[in-house]
Amino acid sequence: QVQLVESGGGLVQPGGSLRLSCAASGSFFRANAMGWYRQAPGKERELVATITSGGYTNYADSVKGRFTISRDNAKITVYLQMNSLKPEDTAVYYCNVGVTTWGTNNYNAWGQGTQVTVSS
Repeated sequence: QVQLVESGGGLVQPGGSLRLSCAASGSFFRANAMGWYRQAPGKERELVATITSGGYTNYADSVKGRFTISRDNAKITVYLQMNSLKPEDTAVYYCNVGVTTWGTNNYNAWGQGTQVTVSS
């Protein structure tokens, strides 16, 4: 019912920057909270940042001060600006959108994942 398409991943040197985007499309009533998660090699998926429909944000301690999450409600898109990247940020990044259907259901939709590699 909803499709999330991610873009912006790639290879960057330590200290560099990347901007991820995730656009939602399909048939649904509204997008609620949005967020970014990541899964590093050998680790479980973890929260990176979330943003509510009203624009309130929450960040993992490891990315505070370096990453910024934002959203464009008109475009139904969530972004993650990543600055001062570290090798520890290397992971597959997944976007997540809380979806309210045209009925009464709510569920989390996930993007396909985009690889971010920070290496010199």
